[in-house]
Amino acid sequence: MDISVLFKMAAIGIIITVICQILKKSDREDIATLVSIVGLVIVLGVVVGMVGDLFKNIGDIFQL
Repeated sequence: MDISVLFKMAAIGIIITVICQILKKSDREDIATLVSIVGLVIVLGVVVGMVGDLFKNIGDIFQL
């Protein structure tokens, strides 16, 4: 695992937060909620991929 992945996830979180705050100030709370969900799905997709790689590596180590 590379530390840059954590920085990318943090950057996505910061960008999503700024966009949501801007949308909430302009009375677009429904779109802000949708943007939050999309950001969460993007980050969860990255995490699921990393967990899949972890399980693959564990399987290779123990030759399962």
